[in-house]
Amino acid sequence: MMMIERHDVQALSDIDIYVYEAVASQAVESGSACLDGLVRASGLSEDDVRRSIAVLIEQGYVVPRGDRYGLGPHTFEVEY
Repeated sequence: MMMIERHDVQALSDIDIYVYEAVASQAVESGSACLDGLVRASGLSEDDVRRSIAVLIEQGYVVPRGDRYGLGPHTFEVEY
């Protein structure tokens, strides 16, 4: 039997949520987000975005799609 992990959005930092919102915005427009686009959209450094993406992937909120990123299953809504 496969267990579905429930993630606590409150465990995410403000930066993680900000980057998630940037991924969501780009994913709605084009189906996925690229690192360069996330850096431009967020105004954060590439290192900050990479760290945040790693957390979001680990938590299952973002899924890698080649060299781009899409949304994983999530339990909260964002406004963008």
